[in-house]
Amino acid sequence: MENVNPVTAFVVFVIIWWLVLFTVLPWGVRRSENPEEGHDHGAPVRAQIGRKLLITTGIAIVLFGVFVGLVGTTDISLRDLAEKYAS
Repeated sequence: MENVNPVTAFVVFVIIWWLVLFTVLPWGVRRSENPEEGHDHGAPVRAQIGRKLLITTGIAIVLFGVFVGLVGTTDISLRDLAEKYAS
């Protein structure tokens, strides 16, 4: 990945991480059958945010590795893709 700026690589990782987070957040969500007074009926019983953040990070690392592999082994670059699809 010698032709990708480290800042660009970081931004790509952050974008991948956020996209994966939004797909992982609904996993395992269970609503409370009898919520207490003042609680939202759709609020999860246990959100398990820490576990979901770890899962998100693991999946994002794998997907970023695929991205790095593609950029490193092919002639694909982010600049070329931007120029191709910008018009």
